[in-house]
Amino acid sequence: MTSTHRILPFVAAMAAVVAASNFLVQYPFAHFGLGEILTWGAFTYPVAFLVNDLTNRRFGPRAARRVVLAGFVIAVVLSVWLATPRIAIASGTAFLAAQFLDVSVFERLRGNAWWQAPFISTLIGSVLDTVLFFGLAFSAAFSGIDAVFGMEDGSLGFPVAFLGGEVPLWVSLAIGDFCVKILIGLAMLVPYGALLSVLRPEPHAASR
Repeated sequence: MTSTHRILPFVAAMAAVVAASNFLVQYPFAHFGLGEILTWGAFTYPVAFLVNDLTNRRFGPRAARRVVLAGFVIAVVLSVWLATPRIAIASGTAFLAAQFLDVSVFERLRGNAWWQAPFISTLIGSVLDTVLFFGLAFSAAFSGIDAVFGMEDGSLGFPVAFLGGEVPLWVSLAIGDFCVKILIGLAMLVPYGALLSVLRPEPHAASR
């Protein structure tokens, strides 16, 4: 079993990324007319998948799950302070489900071409993360969470032409968020590839 001190840098990186994303998701990306379909959090959150995949590559799936759990606890505590309770709950649920799925998919594809495991696991994890996070954080179906914490309902409608009419605001935000996640996920292949020779798998990492 990998010692705790060896994965501390990964835990710190994970907590920092998720806490920053939970804070930034509250602010629209007010450039190029994208303020109503995109938030700043979309640009930072995909880095969590990079941290997860690098941990998995180096130490194996068991260590990666430990980093996810530790990062989750730290990030939720920080998110309650930096963001709102509803966003913290939504982020925590989506984070655990998506990151654990990422670990499993990465592990299955570990022996394939170097880019397949990190990119495909990020792609699949991002789908689950986007649906869970934006559904819980902004959908009217979960407005009871708002009522508990005295928050306003964030389920306003917004016209999206290519969907054929008006959809809830959270859906348009989720679409923009997911598109950026995929683009950033592709970009994260650059640092992942650059670190392949540095973070070599430890013996039997795939079976841990």
